[in-house]
Amino acid sequence: MTMASSHIRRSLRLVEPTSFAKVTSRLTSRTSTQHILARRSITTTASHKSITTNNTNNPAARTAPKPPIPATPTLPANPSTSTAATAAPTTTDRTARILAPTPTHQTTTNISKTGLSDAPLPPDIAPQEKIDWTRSFHGLSAAPFPKEAAEILLAEVDPAEVEIKPDGILYLPEIKYRRILNRAFGPGGWGLVPRSESIVTPRTVTREYALVCNGRLVSVARGEQDYFTPDGIPTATEGCRSNALVRCCKDLGIASELWDPRWIRKFKAEYTREAFVEHVVNKKRTKIWVRKDDQVSYPWKETGTK
Repeated sequence: MTMASSHIRRSLRLVEPTSFAKVTSRLTSRTSTQHILARRSITTTASHKSITTNNTNNPAARTAPKPPIPATPTLPANPSTSTAATAAPTTTDRTARILAPTPTHQTTTNISKTGLSDAPLPPDIAPQEKIDWTRSFHGLSAAPFPKEAAEILLAEVDPAEVEIKPDGILYLPEIKYRRILNRAFGPGGWGLVPRSESIVTPRTVTREYALVCNGRLVSVARGEQDYFTPDGIPTATEGCRSNALVRCCKDLGIASELWDPRWIRKFKAEYTREAFVEHVVNKKRTKIWVRKDDQVSYPWKETGTK
């Protein structure tokens, strides 16, 4: 019995160191493995992503050469590159303007305040070789026009062509002045020359013109035309030109009866009448002048009484 117990104790002494050594060896191996795994890292760069494993136990990884980094060559300055670099900000500015919101303020000048800036251009030829009609008075009263032209210009106006405004003003449509000039001098034998730039006030356009016939200055007059909105300025400039033509034609004697008070009174008594009318829209009643052979037109409606 005593010998058996002694044998068992010797066996335990032999077995215990061995077991402890194995357990310690396994713990050491596990710790080494965790340490190696902890040394592995993931490296990310701006241009590409790569995973690098720091495995010191892999001989191939230790001996593999690293890829060479290409060197950036130094090139001489290129004019086109410089130009492109200079143009880049311009392109960027243009893109910014396109993408910018629509402005709420006025971005162009108001021509009703600044004018049209259409002053006559200076002549490109020496004055002795070409007449500057914007300043010259060449041929004024040098000689009378031929008898044939004078008879056409001084002919008495046809009452059938005279019109009357609602306020009683008599007038001859401007197109009929042009027809008389064409009969007297022929198409192309006369013309209107601007002698100043257009003046645009808040309600009126005005400009000075000269009438030239057969290469001679005949008359200078300033035309004017009212407008109600800025959109009507282009039309007003044309009306201003026609008004200047009518005023210039007075010096040639065309339709001079329209400025004769006695002739005006006689014409009204014979060819016109007064009519009481009502405005179709606002129902306002008033009295207007019309030709006896014309009917009251829109926006008026004849009532026959006050």
